[in-house]
Amino acid sequence: MSETFSPEWKAGIHVDHPGLVGVLDIGSNSVRLVVFEADGRMPIPLFNEKALCGLGAGLQETGHLSEPGVRSAMENLERYFTIARGMGVEDMSVLATAAVRDAANGDEFVSSIEEQFGHRVTVLSGDEEARLSALGVISAFPQADGVVGDLGGGSLELVDVQNGQARRFETTPLGPLRLGDLTAQSQDAMTARIDQILSGVDWLGALDGRDLYAVGGAWRSLARAHMELTDYPLEVIHNYAIGAGEASRFLEEITRMGRKDMRALNAISKRRVDKLPITALVLKRLIELGRARQVVFSSFGLREGCLYDRLPQGEQARDPLIESCMDIAYKSSRFSPHPDVLERWISPFFENVPASEQRLIRAACALSDFAWGEHPSYRGEHAFNRVLRLPVVGLNHADRVFLACAILSRYTGTLEEEGTLRVRKLLSLRRRDLALNVGLALRLALTLSGGATELLESARLERERDMVGERGFVISMHGHQGGLAGDVVTRRITALAEALGQEIRIEH
Repeated sequence: MSETFSPEWKAGIHVDHPGLVGVLDIGSNSVRLVVFEADGRMPIPLFNEKALCGLGAGLQETGHLSEPGVRSAMENLERYFTIARGMGVEDMSVLATAAVRDAANGDEFVSSIEEQFGHRVTVLSGDEEARLSALGVISAFPQADGVVGDLGGGSLELVDVQNGQARRFETTPLGPLRLGDLTAQSQDAMTARIDQILSGVDWLGALDGRDLYAVGGAWRSLARAHMELTDYPLEVIHNYAIGAGEASRFLEEITRMGRKDMRALNAISKRRVDKLPITALVLKRLIELGRARQVVFSSFGLREGCLYDRLPQGEQARDPLIESCMDIAYKSSRFSPHPDVLERWISPFFENVPASEQRLIRAACALSDFAWGEHPSYRGEHAFNRVLRLPVVGLNHADRVFLACAILSRYTGTLEEEGTLRVRKLLSLRRRDLALNVGLALRLALTLSGGATELLESARLERERDMVGERGFVISMHGHQGGLAGDVVTRRITALAEALGQEIRIEH
C-alpha cells in the first residue's frame, strides 16, 4: 500500500530526517496527514493534522462527492503534500475510503489527485478498510478480544478480533454523513433504520459479553464529552473505557441534547456538534444489540494499522509499551541506558508481584532516568505529568497513573505532590504503595550507581533468609565497589526499608 514517489515529487524532497513514513487518509468527512518518525513497532507521530472537508456530504442523495468538499480536499491535499515534501517524507501511503469508493465521480477525483500531486492513491475496499482498522487496534491492544467499530463519515466498519487476529469483517452504511441530521428526523424511525442495518451483520452476537473498541474522531468526541460531564481526572482518550450500562445512559442523553447544550461542552468541536447525536445513537444501538461488556475508545485505527501490516511477524509480537519506553530511554538517558540491569537489580524487592505489574516495573526501569535534564526542583513534577500524557499504548488508565507515580517517587521519594491527588484515585491503595516502593527502589539503584547502572553488577542485591524465613535484604559490595556507599545512599536505603517494612543492610 506504500507507494514510491514519482521522479517529479522526489526532485522536490529535502531529506533532513531519513526514514520518515507518512499516511495520508482521505476519508468521507476528513482528510488527515500523519507523519511518523520511523516504520517500527511503535512509530512516533511527528505531525498529525486533519481538515474536515466533508467529501461525502450529500452522497446518499446525489451519488457524487460534494463539490465544496472536493475543492476543500484538493486545497488541503496541496498543503499536506507540500508539508510531506518539505519534511523529506519519501515513503507515504495515500488511502481513500468509503466516500471515494462509492461515489460516481470517485475515479475522477482520484485521477485529479494523482495527476496534480504525482502520487498514486489506493482506494480501499470495505473489507480492506475494516482489516486495517482492526490491525491498528490490535497494534495498540495486543490482547484485544471483542469487536472493532470504526466509524467514518460514510461507513461503519465492524471487525471481530481475537488472539491478535482479525477474524470477520463487515462494512455498513452507518456513517453520519449518510444517515443525516438526527434532529431533523424521528429518533424512533432512525433507530429502526440503524437496527435493520445492524441485523444484517449475522455475527454481531459475537460481541456478547466482550469489549467494543470504538475508533474514529466522532466517537472520540463522545469520549471527551463523557470525561467532561463526569469530571474524569485524566484527559487521555486512548483506552478510556465506559461500562455498557453507563455508556447507554450517557449516549441516550446526547441523542436528546439540544445544539445549545452541546455547544456548551468544551470537549466538542463546533464542527462536530450537528453530527454528534447520530453518532451517539449508532454507538448506543451497537452496544445494546451486541450486548457489549464495555466500550473502549482507541486512538489507533486505519493509519496505524497500515504501518503495523507492513511489519514482520516478529516485530508485531513485541510489546508496544516496552518498545516505546525503550525508545524514549535511548533518546533521553544520560548514559547508555541499561533498564535490564536495573530491573534485575531491584527484582528481589518485587518477587511476588503479578506478571501484569512486573511489566509495568520493566517500563518504569526504562523511563527511570529520562527527566535528568530538567531543573532539579521540577524533575518529579515534570516526569509525572509527562508520563501521564506520553503517546504510548499497551496500558490502561490505571496502569498509566501507576507508571507516572512510580517515576514521581523515583525523583522525589514521595507521592504527596499536589498534582497527583486527582489521578491517584484511579489506583487502589495497594497499587499506590507498590508504585511508591518501585520508585524508591529505582531511586536507591540510580543513586548508588550515579546513573551508570553497569556499577550495579558488582553491588549484588539479595533477599536474606534463615531457618525462620525471610529477614530482609542485603547489598553485597565487592572490592573497589565498596566505595559506592555514602550518606545519600544510606538515606535512600532507610526510606525504602521503612516503606517495605523490612531491613536493608550493606555488606562489604
